Amino acid sequence: MINYLLNHYDWFLIGMTITAVIVFICLFFVDAGYGKFYTKRWGPTVNNKLGWVLMEAPVFILMLVFYIFWADKGNAVLFVFLCLFELHYFQRSFIFPFMLKGNSRMPLAIALMGMTFNSLNALMQGGWLFQPEQMQGGWFFTLPTYNTSWFTSPQFIIGTVIFFAGMAININSDHVIRHLRKPGDTNHYLPQKGLYRYVTSANYFGEFIEWCGFAILTWSLSGAVFAIWTFANLGPRAHRIYHRYQQEFGDQMKAQPRKRMIPFIW
Repeated sequence: MINYLLNHYDWFLIGMTITAVIVFICLFFVDAGYGKFYTKRWGPTVNNKLGWVLMEAPVFILMLVFYIFWADKGNAVLFVFLCLFELHYFQRSFIFPFMLKGNSRMPLAIALMGMTFNSLNALMQGGWLFQPEQMQGGWFFTLPTYNTSWFTSPQFIIGTVIFFAGMAININSDHVIRHLRKPGDTNHYLPQKGLYRYVTSANYFGEFIEWCGFAILTWSLSGAVFAIWTFANLGPRAHRIYHRYQQEFGDQMKAQPRKRMIPFIW
């Protein structure tokens, strides 16, 4: 299966993009039943912390495996790409889940779907970065040459700045959400610190910006497809959160208008 997808990598990218569009449309009608929108209708559940690890850890592990078996270990640029990618997923797999408060549940189906996508994404990113010789037949893309001059290229410098800016926004926004309540408090609050003054889903904005930065710094179609997937997955959820906050905090939302996910735009 891995060799087949790599040998048909152009169609792999197209298929992933089309699927992202379908998911984007569907999520406006069906809530992914975790977090704020948890529902028992999704079937058997696991502990929320375990669910996040199950979702996120596969991509961390697989990218490392692909690097070990495929990459040119003497190429410093590829090593930096790996470190940036793994930095995000180490935080999401092994730090973020254990900072979550409470004992909420996650549907096992959601965890398994996340695991499936992340595994395919590891193959998509790892294939482009570490196994380019199998994809020379791509008819609509040209693979960049990653050598040390890449570190001084505009796309690497700009993309890296955007990547770390997005990561900082994402981590800080998660911190704001986690500290909305004091111990023992069960009330709901409208987040208002950081970029939450401008959008209701600042954490999602940060993650989207982060992967736009990765697409730029690698100058890769695989990165661009991942950024599209990030918006396809998080955009509809940000839309639902926005309307939920309107219902719960109507006066506050009117007093301090904000967008859904992208400041001043949407």
